[in-house]
Amino acid sequence: MSADTPSTGDGETMSETQLQARVEELEETVAQLEADSDQKKMTIVATQGTIDMAYPPLILASTAAAFGWDVVVFHTFWGLDILHEEKSQRLQLSAVGNPNMPMPNALAALPGMDRMATRLMEKRIDDNGTATIDELIELSLDQGVELQACQMTIELMDYAEDDFYDEVTVGVGAATALQHMGESDIQLLV
Repeated sequence: MSADTPSTGDGETMSETQLQARVEELEETVAQLEADSDQKKMTIVATQGTIDMAYPPLILASTAAAFGWDVVVFHTFWGLDILHEEKSQRLQLSAVGNPNMPMPNALAALPGMDRMATRLMEKRIDDNGTATIDELIELSLDQGVELQACQMTIELMDYAEDDFYDEVTVGVGAATALQHMGESDIQLLV
């Protein structure tokens, strides 16, 4: 048998029909790999847990997923509160140090100002018909966004894995997050 003669792997020579079938199979595999490589990937790192900072990663993630992108949002430190079922219901808007708040920091630092700013934002969200954080989490998950909870932060904050919304991927380490970031076309830090 010549070295140029294709074989089935078990020592038998492939027939022309078998060879043609194998070529077609390989062409389909290559076509699928090319199609898959056209899918954009995006990784968002969510590090802040205020109500105004919960919206950007969820809106960007659900929109990118609607375009067919592979999207991961890695939540770490205070950003983890966005995925915490109980804490996500009480996200606040900080009035202090927020350059867009229409009040000086001395006034913003008074007791109760964060709660007042949060209530005003919640009213604006409701009046505008904007989706809630819960709705955006559900939408993101429904569209295939992988919402990840940083394992180190879960331990640091003394959270339990069942504190998070169903379908949230818990126990994700920095190495896993970095791997997806390295493969992503777009990486965002929010």
